Amino acid sequence: MTTTTPHPLFAQALAGLGLDGLAIRTFPEGTRTAADAAAAIGCELSQIVKSLIFTADGIPVLVLMDGASRVDVDAVRRQLGAAKVTRADAALVRETTGYAIGGVPPFGHRTRTRVLADRSLLEHDVVWAAAGTPHAVFPMPPRDLIAHAAAELADVREKS
Repeated sequence: MTTTTPHPLFAQALAGLGLDGLAIRTFPEGTRTAADAAAAIGCELSQIVKSLIFTADGIPVLVLMDGASRVDVDAVRRQLGAAKVTRADAALVRETTGYAIGGVPPFGHRTRTRVLADRSLLEHDVVWAAAGTPHAVFPMPPRDLIAHAAAELADVREKS
């Protein structure tokens, strides 16, 4: 693990939020999936924040979900009052956020979207999220992360 400078778009977002000194950590083995990130960091899978893009009636929306859970698309649909919610494809993710799947951070996107954060993120003192590349992550208290993402708290994870 090494400390590094973030993706340029994410660096710009951090500067705008006064977070220039945020500790970005890079793992050469990669943090593309939640499981990869948890293994590299040495934390619980549920401490990883997945930043997932969906479309609600054709409009992109970001869902922040803990790494151990899956998004309940029907719950997202109900929360947004949408007729149809589907997962965005890789091209739309890059177009909307400015990042490739596996490196999408919870904030600092090219396009402003509505953001839902699952309440499960609040179960931890610190969570880890992507910092713009599939090799870089950063730690942050979940309440701070949710505030910086301007996210609405919601119950949108699949029930086991």
